[in-house]
Amino acid sequence: MHKGLFVAILLGAIAVLALGSTFFCRESRQTVAADLTVVTSFYPMYIAAENVTEGRTGLRLESLSEPQTGCLHDYQLTPEDMELLATADVFVVNGGGIEEFLTDIAARYPGLMIVDASEGLELEEDNGHVWMSVPLHRQQVRNIAEGLAAADPGYRELYEENAAAYDEKLALLAEEQEELAPALSGKNVVLFHEAYEYVARDYGMRVVYVMDLDEERQVSAGKVAEMLSAVREGHVTAVLAEELYGSEMGAVVEQETDAGVCYLDTLVRGDYDSDSYLERMKQNIAIMREIASGESGGELMPNQAEGIAAGQPMEGQEGEA
Repeated sequence: MHKGLFVAILLGAIAVLALGSTFFCRESRQTVAADLTVVTSFYPMYIAAENVTEGRTGLRLESLSEPQTGCLHDYQLTPEDMELLATADVFVVNGGGIEEFLTDIAARYPGLMIVDASEGLELEEDNGHVWMSVPLHRQQVRNIAEGLAAADPGYRELYEENAAAYDEKLALLAEEQEELAPALSGKNVVLFHEAYEYVARDYGMRVVYVMDLDEERQVSAGKVAEMLSAVREGHVTAVLAEELYGSEMGAVVEQETDAGVCYLDTLVRGDYDSDSYLERMKQNIAIMREIASGESGGELMPNQAEGIAAGQPMEGQEGEA
């Protein structure tokens, strides 16, 4: 084969591969023709906005963070983030302290309309993980629709209709929770993630201990003993944890007590499927149904905390949201 022809074919193949990679990665820094650009702060807000804006032609919807980023605690804005926000007309955020950079954004882009999905909601103290409560997330969706309608009044009816249609699906989840609530209400529970305070709230459960695990935090032997005491003294049969980050501590609980550890999804990672919140929350509800039926735990064992990592801190389990 002629050397020049071979080089041309090779370069063409590389170009095709590069183009394909760019397309399939669904990198959020698209450049598309749009008359309205809406940027969301992170995954749960993107999915909500995706449902609200369905069918709105000429709209560019982007997420500031990638769908596998997780929650935005300690998130550092990049130059690319700032470039994206410079093109935005609307910035949809969860609020409640999740986006710690929000004050700086508002100061830097005074013309940017910021829609706070948690505005007017009754939040747990210093806990912005509102999307974990189905009733509160329904209100977040309504807030997003109202904010977009104010920014884009020509499509108000579309946003309201979309929000109402999505709310009907969320309402079915809320009904499932209401059916389970009598069996869970008043039940003591230990949490390994503060996001689950909203889960406990939805079901009327009593939180006796919260160990908010994250990737930077070390957990001392004393804290482990304190948590195990809370499990035993509270007659806790179910601990709510996140498998990705709480499995090590969950193993300690299951080794030292008869309490079951139930791993729930924090709903901060996933793909861009518009039904992802519905499907994964439904999976969480199925796990709560197991707790309600008594399948998650049994009798508690005597205190064996003295034998756990005596005098040594445990490596912190990674946490997020």
